[in-house]
Amino acid sequence: MTLLALDVGNTRLKWALYEEPGVGARMLAHGVQFLENIEKLAEGDWAQLRAPAHVLGCIVAGDAVKRRVEEQLELWDVAPQWVVSSSEEAGLKNGYDHPARLGSDRWVAMIGARQRLVARAQRKPCVLVMVGTAVTVEAIDADGRFLGGIILPGHGIMLRALESGTAGLHVPTGEVRNFPTNTSDALTSGGTFAIAGAVQRMVDNLRRHTGEEPMCIMTGGAAWKMAPSMTVPFELVESLIFDGLLAIADQRFGPASQRVANSTQ
Repeated sequence: MTLLALDVGNTRLKWALYEEPGVGARMLAHGVQFLENIEKLAEGDWAQLRAPAHVLGCIVAGDAVKRRVEEQLELWDVAPQWVVSSSEEAGLKNGYDHPARLGSDRWVAMIGARQRLVARAQRKPCVLVMVGTAVTVEAIDADGRFLGGIILPGHGIMLRALESGTAGLHVPTGEVRNFPTNTSDALTSGGTFAIAGAVQRMVDNLRRHTGEEPMCIMTGGAAWKMAPSMTVPFELVESLIFDGLLAIADQRFGPASQRVANSTQ
């Protein structure tokens, strides 16, 4: 009953093989591959893996990349399931105007964050921050309802936009400074403070809305860069997408699905 979980982003595919499709399952193997090297998976990273009973994935990279991944999965006789945002799944309710239009990575990460709070018996509102190519900041209330979220450019997009839209401005790497005194530091600090300020604003909004102090959880490939500049207490979690996929797999294939089946008999 092994599970192969896939997180296919805009630049990389991350995968993890779990002993079973359930919350807290033991990881047997894991890896990462840049999208341009997807065709190496079947004869490389996956060649010696135990055949998974289930494949569950989250993808934001588009249909062309999805087809390339599915071609590599033909190594085993198992059809992948790709998560699509819905009105409710794995304990999270979707407050988006059109639930299916919510990015699947945002949805899965929120399910992962919610699962972490439930496992620790922390019934609290939560702000979830994902820092990658883009940055998303989500608000979830204590009952597990996604209230809404914001999207803003990641560091790289902000800097490229300034470089392309401002004559004579080139973007070398700078440092984050409280009072930047050169252009490189000013650009790097500006992008960092924009993200930190957006998170602070969402924490303030959620506190006013719920009357409680929210938890803040941060994840994503560039989250560690933001950590020193955050103005609110936060928990840094590397594997939140996989936590969410395990929670969804638990409902669809694992122990939770068996409990539902037994209750209907």
